[in-house]
Amino acid sequence: MTFAPPARRAAQSARERRTGALLVLPAVALTVLVVGGGLGATVLQSLGLLPIVGAPSFSFDAFTADPDSVWDAVGVSLWVATASTLIAAVVGTAAAMVIVSGRGGARLVAALGAATVTVPHLIGAATIGLLLADAGVLSRLLGIPPESWPAFVGGPLWAAAIAEFAWKESAFIAVVVTGTLATRVAQYDESAALLGAGRRQRFLRVFLPLTAPALLITSAISFVFALASYEVSWLLGRTYPEPLPVLAVRLFQGVSLDSRPEAAAVAVITAAIALGVVALTFAALRRTAAWR
Repeated sequence: MTFAPPARRAAQSARERRTGALLVLPAVALTVLVVGGGLGATVLQSLGLLPIVGAPSFSFDAFTADPDSVWDAVGVSLWVATASTLIAAVVGTAAAMVIVSGRGGARLVAALGAATVTVPHLIGAATIGLLLADAGVLSRLLGIPPESWPAFVGGPLWAAAIAEFAWKESAFIAVVVTGTLATRVAQYDESAALLGAGRRQRFLRVFLPLTAPALLITSAISFVFALASYEVSWLLGRTYPEPLPVLAVRLFQGVSLDSRPEAAAVAVITAAIALGVVALTFAALRRTAAWR
């Protein structure tokens, strides 16, 4: 058995990286063109440099037109996205552990997760609304009158919207984490068990470090999606305060064209929060052992 010298291995690794970069370059270029162009136009419109009518004039008026509504929208959006992502991460990780274990109910959990991923969020929101409304299916099955039923739909805690996001995104997280467990963690877990490590030690020393990258990435995707999703918050949430995507759509569809820059400003704030979360996620990924 022969081994290539270090210089040759380094050159081969560099060639593989260049080849991989060239293969994904067309998709990346197209994504940057579409997303970057749309985001750039939105930023220019929010700053008054791309007006629908009138001459361009640099201004932050769109950001300061109604600061109370914007801050309320930021608070609601962060609450819904954070709560639903935490629940989805816990439930999805637990489901992945059950699926990989192969014990009783593993196939059922896997089938439910795969079926849930294919359900559109609009259908899921309608289903959750029919299930948790004060005159919905669940209240009727339990025999609780509408006046005594908690305000899950349109309530102050946004429980129905959080439940929908958590339900859908937990299936997505479970599918991705299951792949990680099946390909990497299972072998290390078996080795640790043979060496005498208990369940708690294997969970802390093997499972969490090796699944951290997949869990962080899927949680960030779920957070950003919940932050910017319109239909679920519009169907299941309150009329005020509105989350960021609902506020942006309402302003954009307003009768007066003067509200268009305000809608663009709300969209820019949403994008800034999403990009900040992505940056924090990559900073956390670089600190994980599996990433290094």
